[in-house]
Amino acid sequence: MDRIEKWLEIKEGFPWNDREILRYLGHRGQEIPENVEELIGDCCRELEKTAAAKSFWREYPLEIRDHVIDMGIVQTRSGNLEKNLRDCERILVFGATLGSGVDVLLQRYGKLSMSRAVVLQAAAAAMLETYCDWRNEALQKEYQEKGWYMRPRFSPGYGDFPLECQRGITAALELNKRIGITLTDSLLMAPSKSVTAVMGLSRKPKICSVQGCEACGKTDCAYRR
Repeated sequence: MDRIEKWLEIKEGFPWNDREILRYLGHRGQEIPENVEELIGDCCRELEKTAAAKSFWREYPLEIRDHVIDMGIVQTRSGNLEKNLRDCERILVFGATLGSGVDVLLQRYGKLSMSRAVVLQAAAAAMLETYCDWRNEALQKEYQEKGWYMRPRFSPGYGDFPLECQRGITAALELNKRIGITLTDSLLMAPSKSVTAVMGLSRKPKICSVQGCEACGKTDCAYRR
């Protein structure tokens, strides 16, 4: 069944993850100047007023044979993703965005104040991550009531999951029509603060710990947890 969710509660009281913002800013435990703390707070409040988060997902049958992962809408090979999907029988294919207003905000401050633009970029990335966590936690509870156990989300570009799979996912989910996400020829998403991912569904209550940075082979990434 098609599922679309518009989250309209990105206002005052959004559950910000300060550690994620600092991680995206390249923080490595050094002392944070008071003016930077104030700037982060200002940027978060501005994003709360601007962001219009939406997500959309569909459920598909899943088959893995001879290391080929068939998600119904796209086939691929990925050792990392195959490990994540072990014992899964179905899969949720997911897309989410903060909306085009955030891009307008980032472009404006890119011309007016580079320091503010940098903090806004980090805060928007953290906001998208937190929103996806919130949406996925709700889905996990919903499916568990039906006897399914959901694996952590896994996005194209993580580890050896080919970024090229973005094409099949965005087309199959009709993300342009559903929540306004388009894909460029270079596989970048617009709005920029958007993401696609897959989450396996299994009848076995196994907890999979492979997710996000922990599954990616780019150990020299500046944003790695």
